[in-house]
Amino acid sequence: MPEPTLQQVFGAGATQTATTLTIEKADLTAVGLTASATNTAESLFVGLLLLAKAVLTAAGLESNPDQSISIEDSFDSLVTRNNQTFRQKTYSINLQKLDTGATIDPDDY
Repeated sequence: MPEPTLQQVFGAGATQTATTLTIEKADLTAVGLTASATNTAESLFVGLLLLAKAVLTAAGLESNPDQSISIEDSFDSLVTRNNQTFRQKTYSINLQKLDTGATIDPDDY
C-alpha cells in the first residue's frame, strides 16, 4: 500500500508546491472546526490533528509498511490551573523510521 496522501491526511483541498502548503479550512469542518477569518492557531492545529488522526491510525501503521506515523487516543485527565478545572485530552503520536539515529528529521517520514 502506498504512503497516505496529502489529501487523505489534510483533506481533499490540500495542495502543495515547492514553497507552500495549502490546507482548506472547509476540510477541517468535518472534525468540528467552524471556519472563520479569526480561527486561532490552536483551533487550526487541533483541527489538523483530528483530521490526521482519522487516517493515521495504529491499524494502518500495522497493515501498511509505507505508513510511518500513527495518532492514537491516550489518557484523559482533569487538571487544575489558575484555580479552574480543565479536561486534558491526550494523544500519542508515534513516529517510526529505520533505526539510523535518534534525531527527528521530517524528511525521514
